[in-house]
Amino acid sequence: MAAKTQSHLLVAAFDFGTTYSGYAFSFRNDPLRVQTNGTWYSGGAGKLISLKTPTSVLLSPEGEFNSFGFQAEDRYAIKAEDDKHHGWRLFRRFKMVLHNNKDLSRDTTVEDIEGNSHQALPIFSMAIKFLQKHLLQAVANQTVGVLEKDICYVITVPAIWDDNAKEFMRMAVKEAGLDETRVTLALEQEAASIWCETLDVDTRAALAGTGTQYMVIDLGGGTADISIHEKKQDGTLKEIHQPSGGPWGGIYVDANYLKFLEHVFGEKAITALKTEEMTDYFDVIREFETKKRTFTKQTKGKFMFKISATTRKLSEKFTGQNLEQRIGSLGYGDSVVVKGGDKLRVDPDIVRAWFDGPINNLVDHVKSLLKEPKLRAVQTIVLVGGFGESTYVQERLRAEIPYTRLIVPEEAGLAVLKGAVRFGHNPAIITSRVMKYTYGVEVSMIYDEKIHSEDKKYLDEDGKFWVSNGFDVFVRVNENVPIDHQITKEYIPTGYKTRTTVYRTASENPVYVTDPGCELLGELVTEFPLDIPLSELGTDTTFMFGGTELVVKTRVRKTGEEQILKLNCLK
Repeated sequence: MAAKTQSHLLVAAFDFGTTYSGYAFSFRNDPLRVQTNGTWYSGGAGKLISLKTPTSVLLSPEGEFNSFGFQAEDRYAIKAEDDKHHGWRLFRRFKMVLHNNKDLSRDTTVEDIEGNSHQALPIFSMAIKFLQKHLLQAVANQTVGVLEKDICYVITVPAIWDDNAKEFMRMAVKEAGLDETRVTLALEQEAASIWCETLDVDTRAALAGTGTQYMVIDLGGGTADISIHEKKQDGTLKEIHQPSGGPWGGIYVDANYLKFLEHVFGEKAITALKTEEMTDYFDVIREFETKKRTFTKQTKGKFMFKISATTRKLSEKFTGQNLEQRIGSLGYGDSVVVKGGDKLRVDPDIVRAWFDGPINNLVDHVKSLLKEPKLRAVQTIVLVGGFGESTYVQERLRAEIPYTRLIVPEEAGLAVLKGAVRFGHNPAIITSRVMKYTYGVEVSMIYDEKIHSEDKKYLDEDGKFWVSNGFDVFVRVNENVPIDHQITKEYIPTGYKTRTTVYRTASENPVYVTDPGCELLGELVTEFPLDIPLSELGTDTTFMFGGTELVVKTRVRKTGEEQILKLNCLK
């Protein structure tokens, strides 16, 4: 349910990314003046100053939160090098556990950097709590009189996430101690699309015309999330295609780079670098994070990476060869060259191969979308997200989808965050969304020989034929649903405590909840007053679609009592 923002002095958004996280905020009296924290400092040799900080959490041996981001990684690295890290646990890039995880539950675990499991929910809630604390300090440093209760919070989530992942984030918010009534979820691509409305004149002009349709690709560390919107006459945005995407983010390029390092220096050397010389390891990873954004299709000469002298020493220790001899024996010829003690010069064709896997998948998917008849009017693509800042990614999209205009906003990695703040001030800027699934409830239905199989029917005490396991549809897949759209149906309860099972399917016309592809989404539990006969307890069950989260409520007609039902999507 969306938080009510009218009475709040400030809207703050947390962008909880796979690789990096950050926050932004603006005041009600000047909502477009969005401020971010630009002073995340890394340790190590690089001394990186970043607009976001790594999504990393460090726990003490007692299991208590110690630090977050660059500080968490640097503290753990120092302890590891002094052999004082035993019992300390560092968690990195743990958000991906929520991607396409059908078995998500309160007991879902994530692994720390050494492969040990830990319950995921506390890790997520610690991260949110840290960002909130940092935000409150930033607000206090520039103004007085703003209390925590004056703040409306927005948490960004990928639109392609399942209902259970959104509920997991809701649970993490609650565990972090935030007031749920002041927290709303914003879909990342929508937030980016909203922020584009505030950008330079050329960007606004490209998206300005009534009826203009455009695609937003949020290309982050873990996933590529794609949504398509149409500009309405009143300036609001209508979603015209259900969100889509896949695991094609920057971490897959990082993984290919690490495989290359393991091949060149030896797997044992890179493992030792991770465990014994972790400061150097983080320097290597962070340096590549910066360098990969500057790689281009036009890069002709060798691409140079810092690898640290320690990496070279470890390789020679474990392989028994000096590095030049080893590279020669691997058959790279002059395509991989050592420069000095701590640099590696690599042929651009090798670097290109690290990128091409995830980018090929992205390009193919975008092309297939644009071939759909209803999307032929889409002529503009807006690319945002940290990996979207990669020059090579931009060049590939421009070259292979030349019939569209590609727009990359300034500070594309912050577009989601800043747009989420604007969404918090005005959620009504999004007017409709396209349903990803058909939703409904399990009911007994009167037998209809045109629809139901004969073997499913049964006879009741009044002599009527019924079928069980019926799928009573509330809304269908690909249906365009206005924000705050409500569908109400009346039911007569069969007991004073009823359990209504909610199902969803990608099929447009399900008949039974037992049909292939139907999955149980959760249970709605309703308790009725015992002093009223069941026959008089007709209830209105209302599904509220179109928001970032599905909301269900019931109203007992006799008493007028209403309740919002908690839809438990977690196993």
